[in-house]
Amino acid sequence: MADPRVLIIGAGLVGTSLGLALTASGCDVVLSDAVGAHAVVAAGLGAGRVGLPGADDVDLVVVATPPSSIPAVVVDALHRYPRAVVTDVGSVKSSIVEAVQRAVPELAGRYVPSHPMAGSQFTGPLTASGSLFVDRTWVVTPVSGNTDEAVAVVVDAARRSGARVVQMDPLHHDEAVAQVSHVPHLMSILTASHLRAVPGEHLRLAGQGIKDVTRIAGSDPGLWRQIITANSSAIRVELDQVADDLRYLMGVLDDPQRLESFLSLGQAGAKALLVKHGAEPLDVSELTVEIPDEPRALARLFTDIGDAGFNVEDFELRHDPVREVGYLTIVIDTEVAEQLVGTLETKGWVAASAARKG
Repeated sequence: MADPRVLIIGAGLVGTSLGLALTASGCDVVLSDAVGAHAVVAAGLGAGRVGLPGADDVDLVVVATPPSSIPAVVVDALHRYPRAVVTDVGSVKSSIVEAVQRAVPELAGRYVPSHPMAGSQFTGPLTASGSLFVDRTWVVTPVSGNTDEAVAVVVDAARRSGARVVQMDPLHHDEAVAQVSHVPHLMSILTASHLRAVPGEHLRLAGQGIKDVTRIAGSDPGLWRQIITANSSAIRVELDQVADDLRYLMGVLDDPQRLESFLSLGQAGAKALLVKHGAEPLDVSELTVEIPDEPRALARLFTDIGDAGFNVEDFELRHDPVREVGYLTIVIDTEVAEQLVGTLETKGWVAASAARKG
């Protein structure tokens, strides 16, 4: 497919990151934003050039505006650019599809909804990265009237950004993101909001665990109000189930055996996240390696792991500012976990005993 001419409307984190990725892949990218300074900053970073192209000079329009404005911007783009395919990067799909099809049924065939599962708690073009989508899932949700050619334009843009493309129905998408994104976000907010009543001397005991849980609670409340409102039906179903689990947990707090059985469900859920496409859940363990604060230490560790022939399923890096050391938590096949511990120790690394996940 030839390099497409792309208009990105919305030069925030996602729009600017996409502009950087598509420009690097050879696309001619034009940037537009209601706040002109955002587009100028994004262009200065190399995400494209500022302006509004002619009606026939665009192959793909990407709408990366706040969620509440997406339907109107999509409709306007369908009118303004009659030869272009239009997509959006909103995190809820079915409500946008309904609004667009209701407003312009004769043009809706050129609207191919999509949603890159990438972002952060930060906002604005200065926080953008051209690698934001690399190895992340980009969901494309074709609708009635979309041609194969129109879908291919959106799929090509997603792949140019480095993403893995998945296709599903819009309603199915909304159910899925409620389960794996929206409700977990609300759980983070509930945990963080509970801290407002915790005395300061108690907060000084907080460690990395609570920081991990509450990290995404720092996201823009206005943005998430729009997301939660747009997907409230699917979210309500999941919250009802969470409420049932909470009531059950409160009922077994004084029953050690049933409590442990309930706690083990968390291990099972965490393990489920490590399922590879088309495969059964992995039998994996975690081990933690201390990384000294010295040049190239992390690179040397990964080299030692690779040279020994071990395959790491997942990893997480943390830093202890007090001891000035890092900790790499590695997820690896249980059958070889203890072997890896021994191998690393022979090379001078301090490795904790492996702990089975699930």
